Amino acid sequence: DKTFPRWPLIIAEHLQLQLTSLRAVLCTCKVLLNANSRSVSPYDFEKVKEFILTILQFLDISPDATHVGLIQYGSTVKHEFSLKTFRRKQDIERAVKRMMHLATGTMTGLAIQYAVNIAFSESEGARPLKQNVPRIIMIVTDGRPQDPVAEIATKARNSGILIFAIGVGRVDMNTLKSIGSEPHEEHVFLVANFSQIETLTSAFQTKLCAQDLYYCALQDHVNHGCEHICVSADNSYICKCREGFILRQDGKTCRRRDICKSVRHGCEHICVNEDDSYVCKCHEGFLLREDDGKTCRCPLDLVFVIDGSKSLGEDNFEIVKQFVSGILDSLEISPKAARVGLLQYSTEVRTEFTLRQFSSAKDMKKAVSQMKYMGRGSMTGLALKQMFERSFTEAEGARPFSANVPRISIVFTDGRAQDEVSEWAARAKQNGIIIYAIGIGKAIEEELLEIASEPSYKHLFYAEDFTAMEDISEELRAQICEGNSIPLSLRQKRNECL
Repeated sequence: DKTFPRWPLIIAEHLQLQLTSLRAVLCTCKVLLNANSRSVSPYDFEKVKEFILTILQFLDISPDATHVGLIQYGSTVKHEFSLKTFRRKQDIERAVKRMMHLATGTMTGLAIQYAVNIAFSESEGARPLKQNVPRIIMIVTDGRPQDPVAEIATKARNSGILIFAIGVGRVDMNTLKSIGSEPHEEHVFLVANFSQIETLTSAFQTKLCAQDLYYCALQDHVNHGCEHICVSADNSYICKCREGFILRQDGKTCRRRDICKSVRHGCEHICVNEDDSYVCKCHEGFLLREDDGKTCRCPLDLVFVIDGSKSLGEDNFEIVKQFVSGILDSLEISPKAARVGLLQYSTEVRTEFTLRQFSSAKDMKKAVSQMKYMGRGSMTGLALKQMFERSFTEAEGARPFSANVPRISIVFTDGRAQDEVSEWAARAKQNGIIIYAIGIGKAIEEELLEIASEPSYKHLFYAEDFTAMEDISEELRAQICEGNSIPLSLRQKRNECL
C-alpha cells in the first residue's frame, strides 16, 4: 500500500536488531532483536531475520517515505545502522542478512532507552517531531528482561511512540503488557516458538500498511485534533490519552488523572481533584482562607474561665497566665478566625475581656499579663453561670448559632468549688458549648467530671502540681481545633430553639 508512507519499529528480544523510524505522516520500522546463546539457536536467529525481511516488504522505503534503522542488543547495545544509513530497501535487506548473532544477555530496558534517546534523534536520521511522522517499535522477546523495563517503556509510549510487543515461548504475558501499547489486544502477541512467528506477518501487514494508520497518519496533528494519541478505527479514528491522563468529554483533549499529585498545589491540608484543576480543602474544624484559597484557619469562639482563688497563690497565678498565653500563641486571633474572651473568678466573677474586645494576639496577651489576681473564694458554679449566660452572647462578641462556629470553654480550677457546678455545666454543654476541665492539686475529680464534656478522657486534664501545665498546654493546642466541629444533633436543636 503506497498511498501514504509508514514507519513501524520492531524490538525482538533474543536477536538484537533494530529498524528505527519516525513519527506521524510517515511510518518507520525499528526492529530490536536480542540474541541469547543460551536460549536462541542459530535456526531461531534465522527465523527472526526472515520475520524482519518480511516486514520490510510492507514498507515503502525511500528518503521521502520510510526510514529504517537497526540495533542489536544483549548486555549492551550495538547500532547496526541508523535511520539515515540506507535509502534503498535492497541495501537494508543485505545488512539484515549479514547481521551476526550477539550471544549475550537480555537488557531490553537499555535497548528501549537507547532507541528513544539516540535512534529516534534527528542526528541519526529521524525527521523533526513537528512533521508528525509515526514512531513505532516492535519488540520480539523469548525471555524475561534482565533490567527494569516497565518504566522505560511507559516513558517511550508517553513520548508518542507506539510499541508492539511479541513474545516467543515461555514469556510472561504481564511483562509483554508492561511494554506494549494499549489496547493490548492490538499491540501484544504471544507465539509458541520462532517458527510460528511467521504467522504474525499478515496481521502486521494489515496494521502497518493497510488502513490501520491511514486516518490518523494522513491527517496532521491539528486536523484530527487529538491532543495525545490518534488511533485508527475502521474508516475513522479515535483519540486516546497517554498513561496518567484521561480523555475529556470533547473526545480529543486530555487532562491529568490526578492533578494534585502532578503539581505543587500548596494546599495546607487537603488537595481535591476537580475537573481540569484542583481545590484546597481543610480538615474538620478548620475553614479555608478566602485570601489565598490554600491555607486553613481555625474559627472558634473560646472563653477561658480562670480560678483566681486564694488557694492558688500569686506565683501559681502567673503560671496560669503563661498557660493562657501559650494557648493564644497556637491560635490565629482575628474576627474571622479565633475570638477569645476570659473570665477570672473567686468569690465573684470578673470579665477580663470579651470575645469582641481584642482582634490581635498581641493586645490580648498584653491584657493577660496585666490581669490582677483576685485571691479570695472559689465560686466555680457562679463562673460557669456567667460563662453560659453572658460570655457566649452575640452582645459580647460570639458569632450566631447559624455560623456553626465551635464554642469552647477552658475551665481551670485548683480546689473544691464553694457552690454547685453541675447545673450550669450541664446547661452549657446541652447548648453546644464544649468544655475542657483542667484540675491542679486539690481539685476534685467528681467536680471535674461534671464540668468536662464527653468523652472525659479527651476533655479532662489533671496534674498534681503546676509543673505539668506545659504538658497540658501542648495537648490542648493539638486538640483545640481538631474534632471540635458542632455535632449535627446540636445544630438541629439550636435551630429548633431559634
